Amino acid sequence: MALNPRIADWHGRTVWLVGASSGIGRATASALHAQGAKVVVSARGADALGAFVDAHAGALALPLDVTDARAVKAAASALAARDALDCVVYCAGHYHAMDAMHMDLGELLRHNEVNYLGALHVLDAAVPHLLARPLDKSTGQRGHISLMGSVAGYRGLPNSLAYGPTKAALINLAETLYLDLHAQGIGVTLINPGFVETPLTRQNQFKMPALISPEQAALEILKGWARGEFEIHFPKRFTRWMKALRLLPYPLFFAATRRLRKD
Repeated sequence: MALNPRIADWHGRTVWLVGASSGIGRATASALHAQGAKVVVSARGADALGAFVDAHAGALALPLDVTDARAVKAAASALAARDALDCVVYCAGHYHAMDAMHMDLGELLRHNEVNYLGALHVLDAAVPHLLARPLDKSTGQRGHISLMGSVAGYRGLPNSLAYGPTKAALINLAETLYLDLHAQGIGVTLINPGFVETPLTRQNQFKMPALISPEQAALEILKGWARGEFEIHFPKRFTRWMKALRLLPYPLFFAATRRLRKD
């Protein structure tokens, strides 16, 4: 069942991807550019953004630190004044494996600042511009928002003390945004990847099941938008098991995750 308008034609749509210098964000920006979207990429790494623009004619780079609320708001206003903003995709992320025996408050706060508060900064800056847009007569829509969660946010997992809670917060945030904004003509999508080969996951010291490339992830995201899904999760051969784990009562869940820690 489609919970959002199906987006299959990206030609001429302006899409702002925040956190697009590498990994899933960059691959999705590239895939959208190939579909004819007007792609705007933001991240801290100006050189990486410049390289993306050089390889994708017509793309625009807006270097940005998502932890700087004032800078995010200024970027959103400048972008809205320059062109209609059709879709905002929040891909920025920070990850460092951590357990309670090696707690690092600075790292915990950094995860929160980038993964969750950064998303709030972008939403605070972009949602008013989306709400101010007139409804498109053909679609009944004003725009679209996508947040990059993770299956790590489904339940507490080993070595995910810093990362998992921020993704759980994004999942809850996306659900609430959908309830608030759907009737206002703004679609909301939650993207929950499994393991994807990115600079963040390369630090993992364990075998990552069902590992896919960023390009494969981008393809799954575009398919999900075309189907009008609320939650886009992939690869299904892994995420379906994670969804089943989410349903277990605590005794079974803790027993299963203890085995994961031993493995």
